[in-house]
Amino acid sequence: MALDKPYLDVPGTTIFDAEQSRKGYWLNQFCMSLMKAENRERFKANERAYLDEWAMTEDQKQAVLARDLNRCIALGGNIYFLAKIGATDGKSFQQMAGSMTGMTEEEYRNMMINGGRSVEGNRYLGENGDAQPQNQPQGAAGKNKGA
Repeated sequence: MALDKPYLDVPGTTIFDAEQSRKGYWLNQFCMSLMKAENRERFKANERAYLDEWAMTEDQKQAVLARDLNRCIALGGNIYFLAKIGATDGKSFQQMAGSMTGMTEEEYRNMMINGGRSVEGNRYLGENGDAQPQNQPQGAAGKNKGA
């Protein structure tokens, strides 16, 4: 029996709960393996071959290969584990977070310095705020993505 999860109504947010943890177990284990230099080297030498050593779903592997961190999170990835992929790629956490919002690193930094996204319009799905799924991605990077 599934538990009632009222937090599923938070726009732009995937809560890492027990269900997500189970779904992303092998994805997160792969990420943790990147803490060792020899594993980072093996991954960078042949990403697909290294991913195939893990019992991840094909969707999870494709999300990693595409560096689609939002998809990785939807597939059970935990941002603190996924940060190991960014570090392997030489990216800061701020660069990763910016990419997840469709913002440039500078836009993301400025948004956070100015207090983050407004809660107005972003408390639950259906409001008209900038974090709503229909308004993603934001920023210059997101607008130029399809160009």
